[in-house]
Amino acid sequence: MIRIDSIWLATEPMDMRSGMEKALARVVSVFGAAQPHCAYLFANRRGNRMKVLVHDGLGVWLAARRLHQGRFSWSSNRHGDQMELNTEQLQALVVGLPWQWLGSDGAIRNH
Repeated sequence: MIRIDSIWLATEPMDMRSGMEKALARVVSVFGAAQPHCAYLFANRRGNRMKVLVHDGLGVWLAARRLHQGRFSWSSNRHGDQMELNTEQLQALVVGLPWQWLGSDGAIRNH
């Protein structure tokens, strides 16, 4: 498996037609660089599609996910243009659950 040490979420939507080069350029513009062993998440404007770019230390992987019903519970701009997630928050996000309620200690809180 690919080692991922940090998971970063971009709050601004991205055009899901973007391929590897555009997604990598977007990571660099939003996060400053594509760091090794980091995952970068982007959603479309409607919130039903997500792309994940991962730098594994040697190359770059690009994956996509689409919800056929509902939308991803994405963060708003009030948190800035990026934020870091933990593994539990990522797992909740990719299945469409309100990951914002999960704190860093795994406790469920109302945000």
